[in-house]
Amino acid sequence: MMRGVGIVTSWVSVALAQQVYVPAEGPVTRPTVCSTNGSYATATPVYSFTPFSFTQTETVRTATSVTPGPTTTYAPPYESLSHLVPDLATTTWGNWDPNATVAATDSADPYGQAAWSAIWERANLANFTYRGCTLPRYFQPQDSYYFPKDFEFGVAGSASQIEGAIADEGRTPTLMEVITIGRGEGDPKDYVTNENYYLYKQDIERLAAMGVKYYSFSIPWTRILPFALEGTPVNQQGLDHYADLIDFVIAKGMEPHVTLLHFDTPLQFYADPYDRGEALVGQNNGGYNNTTFQDAFVHYGQVVMTHFADRVPVWYTFNEPLLYCDNGRAVDAVVKAHARLYHFYHDEIKGAGRVALKFNDNFGLATFANPLFLGQDYPEAFKMTIPDYVPLTAADLAFLNGTADFLGIDPYTATVVSPPRHGIAACAANASDPLFPYCVQQSTSTTTGWNIGYRSESYVYMTPTYLRTYLNYLWNTFRHPVVITEFGFPVAREANATDLSDQLFDQPRSDYYVQFLSETLKAIWEDGVHVAGAFAWSFADNWEFGDYDQHFGIQTVNRTTMERRYKKSFFDLVDFVAARTQK
Repeated sequence: MMRGVGIVTSWVSVALAQQVYVPAEGPVTRPTVCSTNGSYATATPVYSFTPFSFTQTETVRTATSVTPGPTTTYAPPYESLSHLVPDLATTTWGNWDPNATVAATDSADPYGQAAWSAIWERANLANFTYRGCTLPRYFQPQDSYYFPKDFEFGVAGSASQIEGAIADEGRTPTLMEVITIGRGEGDPKDYVTNENYYLYKQDIERLAAMGVKYYSFSIPWTRILPFALEGTPVNQQGLDHYADLIDFVIAKGMEPHVTLLHFDTPLQFYADPYDRGEALVGQNNGGYNNTTFQDAFVHYGQVVMTHFADRVPVWYTFNEPLLYCDNGRAVDAVVKAHARLYHFYHDEIKGAGRVALKFNDNFGLATFANPLFLGQDYPEAFKMTIPDYVPLTAADLAFLNGTADFLGIDPYTATVVSPPRHGIAACAANASDPLFPYCVQQSTSTTTGWNIGYRSESYVYMTPTYLRTYLNYLWNTFRHPVVITEFGFPVAREANATDLSDQLFDQPRSDYYVQFLSETLKAIWEDGVHVAGAFAWSFADNWEFGDYDQHFGIQTVNRTTMERRYKKSFFDLVDFVAARTQK
């Protein structure tokens, strides 16, 4: 009996000896790293415009035969000469670190480590810090930079992907309840998702506890105006819910950022929501081309803005509008509806906050950004291939020009783009061409067959180096501050993990965030790009438009118990930012 206790005690001792604890007093002290310019960046960055050109190119590498070195010898080998230097004694020593906290103990040995270190100590080198300069792998943190004091780091989510409660408290159906994107009709819907509509305070508490300062979320149109159109009753329960949510966000020390439309168009804008036809421009019919849509959306935006503009400093009108613009008329409705709300907010409400859009990083950015940021017409490529595009008049361009306070972008990954073999012009002239209307080849592998980066569960590849180039393009082309409004990574096969700990230890997602933010810091300090913020998608695993297997979250969600758990990436992400935030 006593012998058994002894064995247990022994194993407990071993287990305790192997435990390592991370300090809980705050972020881990950032490593001392090599600065590219010889000093650490602690001041405010200087933003400047420079001529932009794409510099990322492919290099073809081929295996070559190796020519052996010279076989000629110039003296006998050491083995034949060792008698000339008899009685040699050899040993090894370590590296000298002037900041070491452990001293060598072989002081009795006249040629030991202690004696070797004493030689360096006698040299008394001033400011010798090279040994403390870390040289990690390229995509690990190796910058000497800090995020500017006004940099906004936050997390994001959208109503249809997290709220659930789709038929509760006055809400009516949206496109999201009936949509499937290349999936079967029986695939999981958004009926429950994360029950955030009822558990929002728990979710906000968890974000605040991790040090998040900015929370981006969307408000469903149909929970505010169940009948969608101007002149129909406003749902008081919906207004009360989001007023309480906004107040709670503020009470927890965070700042609320609101998106008005995150794909969830009311079903009233569809004759048959299950038959949306082929999308010419984007991927789906978001109802934007309906003749009643623009006025109705502007009215909805005015209702929400007038109720919450006193507490909400940032407004996004549309989320990734290209994806749900299925034709040219839809694009026209988006740019004009956005501009109307921008003028309403700044000119009539006299709002001191900011109004913008969130763009996906595929085709179509310039289509919206040209008129809204530069007062310029649509790109010629758009006008060549979109037969029903609505021309913009000089008066239109004057009204649209400058109606976004910053450029929001969701740069999850990169795509390799190349012209079709038969030429862009030939494609643009043939509406039946398989590549029409984009008229370019899109791929996630290079022309030499390599993946463009580490592959995730779905379309996302880890491509951080492209991000820096892309940020340069956005800043120098559209001349407005850039906010990374969404970025994230669904770890491959995370949903198939049978052990919760395997989901919680999501190292590839940590690598993704650290790499992307490292490139962002380089863009700010080395390129003069004004990047004003970054928002991680998503703050919890959610419904990804037809399934629950694409895990983008930095928290897990048990959809039986609705319990949330922090993943490793959440800690790594906030720690990376906190260690690089100017106090």
